Formats: sequence, structure tokens, C-alpha cells
Amino acid sequence: MHTSLASANQWLNINVVGANEALTQNINAHLSPLPTSEVQRRAFLFNTADNLDAALHSLGYYHGVVEQQLASPEQGPWQLILTVTPGEPTLVQWIDIQLSGEIRQDKAVNRWLAKLKMKPGDILNHGQYETIKSQLLTLALARGYFDGHYVTNTIVVNRDLNRAQINLHYDSGPRYKMGSVNFSGDTLIPGLLEQLIPFEPNSDYSTGALGDLNRELVDTGYFTNIKVLPQLDKIEQHKVPIKVELTPRPSHSIKLGLGVDIGSSANNSVEPRVRVTWRTPQINRYGHSQETSVEWSPDRPKFLTTYTIPLSHPLDDQLKIRVGLLRDKYGITQVYDANDRKYVNTGELESTKRSAGVLRQKRLDNNWLLTYSLDALKESYTQSDIYYDPNFLLMGTSLSHTHRGDNSLDPKSGFFQYYSLEYADPSLGSEVRLTRLQAKFKWIDTFFDKHRLVARMDLGANLAAEGDLANIPPSLRYFAGGDQSIRGYSFNELGPYIDYQTQDNQLARMVVGGRYLMVGSIEYQYYVTPTWRVATFVDGGNAFDVDQVEPIVAVGAGIHWISPIGPIKLDLGVGLNESETVDRSWRIHLSMGAEL
Repeated sequence: MHTSLASANQWLNINVVGANEALTQNINAHLSPLPTSEVQRRAFLFNTADNLDAALHSLGYYHGVVEQQLASPEQGPWQLILTVTPGEPTLVQWIDIQLSGEIRQDKAVNRWLAKLKMKPGDILNHGQYETIKSQLLTLALARGYFDGHYVTNTIVVNRDLNRAQINLHYDSGPRYKMGSVNFSGDTLIPGLLEQLIPFEPNSDYSTGALGDLNRELVDTGYFTNIKVLPQLDKIEQHKVPIKVELTPRPSHSIKLGLGVDIGSSANNSVEPRVRVTWRTPQINRYGHSQETSVEWSPDRPKFLTTYTIPLSHPLDDQLKIRVGLLRDKYGITQVYDANDRKYVNTGELESTKRSAGVLRQKRLDNNWLLTYSLDALKESYTQSDIYYDPNFLLMGTSLSHTHRGDNSLDPKSGFFQYYSLEYADPSLGSEVRLTRLQAKFKWIDTFFDKHRLVARMDLGANLAAEGDLANIPPSLRYFAGGDQSIRGYSFNELGPYIDYQTQDNQLARMVVGGRYLMVGSIEYQYYVTPTWRVATFVDGGNAFDVDQVEPIVAVGAGIHWISPIGPIKLDLGVGLNESETVDRSWRIHLSMGAEL
């Protein structure tokens, strides 16, 4: 029991006394909107008693009494005090929901029934009853029961006993089937889009299946506008024909991106970045497409073009031909300062990489993604003042699977796993024999609505002869550090190093990457609001060699905004370890995008 200011304006102030929160809110809803003139105020007061009765009855209070006290000063708003004595509520004695017709065997409807929260002994709530009625009708229509109707839908109230009996008897009739699917507006060869239909002919009708078809069409990237329309006015023999209206995307699109990379390199430099992306979503009638991106930055320019050819399925079976040229940096280079008696950073290990390859990507029936590829790689770099320019022909395959607990960009649960194998052999044109293994895992779960755990593990191994290690290019070695590895350290600055003497007879040291990688992380996140959360984490591991194993640990915290485009995360990582090449450090990491 409490007093609550229900509403107020310059014409009327209303105070509700004696009602609980739910009943007060219901009274507010039935009394609104407030009057905005003297004439409206008279009409409002005239109808107040009826509206109060409706507010009490809808929540099961049939014996409630409301005393009205009205103060009408000559100046200022009038004051209306409503003193509520709810009385004994009406309880639900039984709920009789009976289904007949084909809907009785519908698993989706049975799952909905199992989740109903209204039960005998609850206080009668007419709004909840109307919601159940509406939900059943909506679900039945979405599942194709177009002839369905209520045989009985009543609430019988015994005011003397304060008991209510709810009766909902629904006859669904037959379930309609999916008819033919007709596409219009596209310029693709016949039969290509038919492969995207996610249901069999003559299968049970479902708006969910139509939604799946819409998502498949969106994922092709061919269309700017998609309408999937069930033609209920053209039903024949209980089959619903489906019309799909499509509007192709423009032949070409160009996007410009501007940004800055702050502190990701070992010398904490600020690097501007400009990216231009050119897309052709549909090159010909066979659904071929291409995407070319050019990125400029002072130290890391990149060029990459990918030509995609649909094979047995436009989305689930694709051949990709790709060509790339980029310059990148890894690890740290240092020279010994005799005056300060320590090594100082002079830069990073630089490489120029030219690659061309072909990849086939296929989604299996169990939603695993299988790829196999052949890539030609030529990478030039200078290590220990020695110039290397090895050639590699890599044969590879990978297998990955992503399970999401929901389809949002911020899933409450999920599990990702990835495994890959690559092989190069001198007899096939490669500089050295190399077997490259990788495995990646990420696990997400949410407890008690607001508590979320995220764990990840990255593993890698390069199997090669000891004397061949220098000829394995940096892009194929393992490094650690960065926002997807060990936070608190710069991107790719951690790993095994070598000592050498420069041509100027200076002692030098270079982080050259490792044969092995083991990096893990566990992060706890707490939702302060549905769109904001705070996080704390521990990252650990490193890239290493047999003779150099230096575990690195970092801790930190962050704040995340769940934006419409996915989580945007601002994390502060603090390194807890010093190594032979890296001091204890801290970094601010800004990242965005879905975690799975």
C-alpha cells in the first residue's frame, strides 16, 4: 500500500492512494490522457468512475472501492485524490485450453503451451488472457492454420466465490502447405535462386521458413530490395504459392573508409589509414562477384582482390580466386645501447608479401564449414641483416563450426571451433618442407541474465627442420600480442627472438616469431543495462620455440556498448611480465563487431 502521483498537468493533478504498483499503473493507463481544457476536464471527471471500475476489473478486483476527493481551486490545477480499497482479488480456478485439428501435433505450438505462465491460483488478469488468445491466433496463422477459429473463448467469473474459469477451445482445421516459389526482378540464370529455397515442395507452411528464404537472398548480396510474399488469395488445394520480388543492386559500389591506428606498433606511432573498397555484387548471369580493396598507411599498404564463383549452391559452395600484395610488420628490432646498458627499439621485422590462390568453401549439412585451398606465396624480408625471398606453394584445408545461442550480434551463448592444416614441400615448388597446424576455440555463456563469461584459446604449430626456420616467412610464423591475443601488449610484438651482430658491429636483437603458439583468455562481463556492460579479463600465453618459452600474463578491464552494429569495446590491458625484449606495458584497445 502506498501513495503515488499518477499524473499531473496544468488542468488536473491525480494522486492514487492505497493501490499496489501494478494496480496503480493500470489505473494510470485507464485514466489517460489527461484533459487539456476545461471542457475536457468535465468529461474526464464524468467518466472517471467507469474507467476506475474497468481498471480494477481487468486485474481481477471485482469488489474494489475507490473514494474520489476533488479539490477545485479558482487558480491552478484541480486536485483529484483516489483512495483505493482493492478488496479480495479473483483467483483463476482453472484454465481449460483445448486444441483440435492438425495443430495438436505441432511441436512449436506445444512448446508455446509449455511456456505459458498463467496457472490456477493466479490473480485473474484480463490483459494476460487477451495476450494468450492473441498469441495462439498469431502462432496458428504463422504455422499455416488459415481455417482456424475459436470454438469457445470465455472467462466465467463467480464474484461470490472470487473465482474465475478460463475456457479456450481452438479448432485449427488442416495445415496448409508451401506452394510453388516464383522469383521476379532478377537477371540470373534459371535455377540458381531455386537452390536457396530452404524448404521442400509441399512442406508445411511456416513464416519462419519464409524468413529463412529472405535471409538467404540477403546473404547473396545480389539484391537491394527483397519481398517474400505468400499469396493467400491464390491458394489452391491447400497450397500457398510464394512470390518473391527482387531489385538487383547497382552494378558497382565504392566505399571509402578513413581511420587511424594508434599505438599498435612497437614504437607507439600514429598511423593514418585510408581504405577504398570496390564491389561488383553480380558480374554476370551466373552470379559471379568480385571485391577489391586498397588500403594505404605509411607502413602497411595492402591490396586484395577476390573473385567469387558459385558452384553447386550460391552460398554454401563457392570457389574464390584471390590475389594480394601487402607490406606488414612483425615483432621488434632492437640494438644494444652501451651507454644505458640496455636494448632499445629501432623498429620491426618488415616483409613484403605477394600471394595468389584459389579456395573452395563448402558448408556441410551439419553446418560445418569445409575449405580446401592452394596458395602461391612469395615473401621478402631481411632477418639478421640477411635478405630472404622464399617461394611457397601451400596446400591447405580447414574445418570450422559456429554455434550461437541466438541470432543477435551479442549472443548470450555460443561456441566456435576452427581447425586447419597446411602443407608445403620442396618437390612442389616450396622453399622448405613445412606442415602448419592451427586450432582456435571461443566459448560464451550467460548466467542469471546479467553475468557473462567469454573464454578463448588459440593454438598453433609449425613442423619443420631446425635449419629451415629462417626460410619460413614471418606471415607463416606465430606471434602474440594485441586485442585478439594478449591485451596490454602491441600487436604481434611478443615471441621468440634471436641475437646477432649487425654489419656495423652492433649487438642487435630481433623478435622473429615462433614455431608454436599457445594463447588463452578468460573474461567476465556484467550487464549494467541491456546495452552497457563492464568487463574484467586475464590473458596469457605466448609464441615460443623449444628453447625459448616465456609465458606472458596481462590483466585488465573494459566497458562495452552493445550498439546496433555489434559490441563496441574499450579495454585497458596491463602487462604483468617483462621479457628480454618487452618491458611491462599497458595498452588501450578499441574493437568492434560480433564476438562469434
